[in-house]
Amino acid sequence: MILDVYKDAFEYSAQDWTALVKLGVINVLGMFIFLPLFLTSGYNYRVIKIGVKGMINGEDELPEFDEWVNMFVDGIKVFIVEFAYALIPIVLFFAVLFSAASIGGNAGGILMALGMIVAIVLFILLPLMGIIGVANMAENDDKFSAAFDINGIIEIIKSIGWLNTIATWIGVQIIVGVISIVVFLLLYAILMFLGLSTAMVSSNIAGGVFGIGFILIIAILCFLVTPYLSIFQSRVYGLLYNLQ
Repeated sequence: MILDVYKDAFEYSAQDWTALVKLGVINVLGMFIFLPLFLTSGYNYRVIKIGVKGMINGEDELPEFDEWVNMFVDGIKVFIVEFAYALIPIVLFFAVLFSAASIGGNAGGILMALGMIVAIVLFILLPLMGIIGVANMAENDDKFSAAFDINGIIEIIKSIGWLNTIATWIGVQIIVGVISIVVFLLLYAILMFLGLSTAMVSSNIAGGVFGIGFILIIAILCFLVTPYLSIFQSRVYGLLYNLQ
């Protein structure tokens, strides 16, 4: 079933390349002006919402780029949810760090070790709860409180299966990392081949080819690969919610 989710997400994310470019433009703007990143989060939230209310290998389409204010507000809500779930283990980590330092000795070392173990576990579990929380918000008509319904979220994860949820999340991270690295290395290899080939003719031409090629690599990564992977992740998380 998890493999079906990945397959669906791969195909879903590639159905409209113009949408990837549009999302890429927003991402690039977000590198200079922070606010457009909320639009990115808002669009990905729409992808999650479609996944939550859709089905695996269905005929769902990518969301439209419209109602920009609503998309911006949704992006802020998603940011708050993800930040809140990420903040708890961070606060715990520093609390344990300062407490252990103030106690000192063997007791401080034991406290540090136990606190680190708990913090690492929470660093894994709480972001997962945040992901399901965002999906739960999408399922419940964008109710912000649904993202923090801890008991309900835990029950949903239990229904999906903790192992399935964690394995799916780890799989997404691996897939995103591998695709990013492979695409970059492939494009870089092509660039180096063109640069070496043109160097045999003229060093000036080789320098120009390398410069233009590097710009093209950045453009492909920003306007196609990164948007594709962000939609892929959002689609997986939306469909994961449906496995309960």
